[in-house]
Amino acid sequence: MKNYGTNEIRNVAFVGHGGCGKTTLIESMLFQTGVTKRMGKVEDGNTVSDFDKEEIARQFSLRAITVPVEWNNTKHNIIDTPGYFDFVGETFSALRVAGGTVILVDASSGIEVGTEKVWKYTEDRNLPKIIFINKMDKENVNFDKLINQLRDQFGKKVAPFAIPMGVADDFNGFVNIVDLKGRKFDGKKCQDVDVPEELKDKIEPLREMLIESVAESDEALLEKYFEGEEFTTEEIHEGLRKGVLNNEVVPVLVGSAIKGVGLESLLDMINDYLPSPKDMGVSEGINPDSKEAIERKPEEKEPFSALVFKTIVDPFVGKLSIFRVCSGSLSKDMEILNANKDEKEKIGTLFLLRGKNQLDVSKVVAGDIAATAKLQYTETGDTLCDKDNPIQYEGIKYPKPCLFMAMEPKARGDEEKIGTALHKLIEEDPTFSADRNKETKQLLIGGQGNMQLTIIKDKLKNTFGVEVELFDPKIAYRETIKGRSDVQGKHKKQSGGAGQFGNVFIKFEPSTEEFEFDEKIFGGSVPKSYIPAVEKGLRDSLDKGPLAGCKVVNIKATLYDGSYHPVDSNEMAFKIAASLAFKKGIKEAKPILLEPIMHVEILIPDDYLGDIMGDMNKRRGRILGMDPQQGGMQLVKAEAPQSEMFKYAIDLKSMTQARGSFTMEFERYDEVPAQFAEKIIEEANADNE
Repeated sequence: MKNYGTNEIRNVAFVGHGGCGKTTLIESMLFQTGVTKRMGKVEDGNTVSDFDKEEIARQFSLRAITVPVEWNNTKHNIIDTPGYFDFVGETFSALRVAGGTVILVDASSGIEVGTEKVWKYTEDRNLPKIIFINKMDKENVNFDKLINQLRDQFGKKVAPFAIPMGVADDFNGFVNIVDLKGRKFDGKKCQDVDVPEELKDKIEPLREMLIESVAESDEALLEKYFEGEEFTTEEIHEGLRKGVLNNEVVPVLVGSAIKGVGLESLLDMINDYLPSPKDMGVSEGINPDSKEAIERKPEEKEPFSALVFKTIVDPFVGKLSIFRVCSGSLSKDMEILNANKDEKEKIGTLFLLRGKNQLDVSKVVAGDIAATAKLQYTETGDTLCDKDNPIQYEGIKYPKPCLFMAMEPKARGDEEKIGTALHKLIEEDPTFSADRNKETKQLLIGGQGNMQLTIIKDKLKNTFGVEVELFDPKIAYRETIKGRSDVQGKHKKQSGGAGQFGNVFIKFEPSTEEFEFDEKIFGGSVPKSYIPAVEKGLRDSLDKGPLAGCKVVNIKATLYDGSYHPVDSNEMAFKIAASLAFKKGIKEAKPILLEPIMHVEILIPDDYLGDIMGDMNKRRGRILGMDPQQGGMQLVKAEAPQSEMFKYAIDLKSMTQARGSFTMEFERYDEVPAQFAEKIIEEANADNE
């Protein structure tokens, strides 16, 4: 691959609902531009961007993969993103470094949930975009209806640039509405043809939509439009480019990735309308030492800086860090600074990635995307920069895990292997987490949904050779008391030689603190030297309550009397006496079970509000309030027991056709209702036996 300057680069993320044809479109582009001799198929598992074992087995993308395509002296760094919602973190990574996006729409399915989501993601980031209606060769495609749906849902800035020629199997090209030229595919490439007579009437209203969008992109053009003057072709092109770069116009193209129709026009549009790194302007960051705001221009003469947006951990190749150069240039053997970790890194190999294929290069310039291997400290989201001119860019904001499962190895002794493998998987996918719960002692893995966690399980087996089981996590219940008690704890042991003797009287009562210890000993009934042992005996007993063996909280223990033996008493005897008093005292002070209550914020379209509220009531939840959001959305705030929320990620997806999302955080502990408490205590005691 030849060297390209900053102006000759386009970084473009392909996004859309699962199954809309992103991977196939890239395959078709590689084939059309002569990179591959044969077009791969997702079903055959031989595509360039879906090379992971799990992707091949499941026949859909799991990772954001960069595929450079050369076209008319320009390099398009196309980032293929997953359409499956569990892997939205990959889309966020791609959008962080992309200058523009191509949103693919399946012509036969129309606007799907994934289309809505990626539109929102690109709008939130104000990214220029093109809509490519794919699969125009399928049956029952209604182009006019699709255009109206797109404009109704996404606004008037959606502007059709092409109208299809032929339907279903006869779809073989389109008319370019801007230039009023037909483009017909002859099986190998597109040829210019005259506009078919039967389409001329159809073109006029669509062209009017386009002209309206052009006019709204520039005040001078808007004035000309209102005065009824015709735009020149140059004005249309100039107005459209300006409108697209400002995200005020979104061109709509048509095609078929399988047939290769519309690819050349899409590649031309990416060249002509989507921004080069220079069009994207300066990159803003901070000085990691002084925290002052600084900027870097996308120019080679600037100091080097780059953002790592993706990590791939390969058991054979090692760790690959993929980054976009924001300023300056990077060459082999350079020593650079990781601004996030304040550590120096040495660049060994430097290459471009096309799927899994590594194309060696000696240098990459501002705006380009490249990769290097075996960086010691670097993780996804880190900034790499010139060590004498440090800068740190904002990282990548990922959604927090919302579905958690407990994980155990099938074979004993695999715990260490699991730990190492999970660390590598988290490096690859920061939306995934793994932590050991200190109270339940379980290893919990968290992710965006069931599919993601299932794939983690399969990767552990197929890539790292560790078989595991997943099951529902245990709840970290607590126990406390509602009443008071006054008990004696006496430990006496005689077995020849020195004996053991400790005797204490302790009052137990509720407290606002986790544990409170007080002593009111008079007259030396318990020597001062043994009082710390009494407290230690009580603290050690807190880990196991009398109801379900859970941690005991919010109690106060007051030692007020006791007795000792001048020979047989010792610290251990008083520690045991205190633990006996604890067991008896908690049982007599009306013990109750507490459960964790979570604060939940659920973002949903208005249409699903009733269903969500009804479902929350079934989960013993409580609605705290609702805040209307932009775009017909509602933010529902609620509280619900953690035990009712483990599968909420799956259920919410089902209730809202994946349009809803939520965040959840621990709020407090509350008493478990009696009918539920009995069952929990029975199950806990059965497990302990």
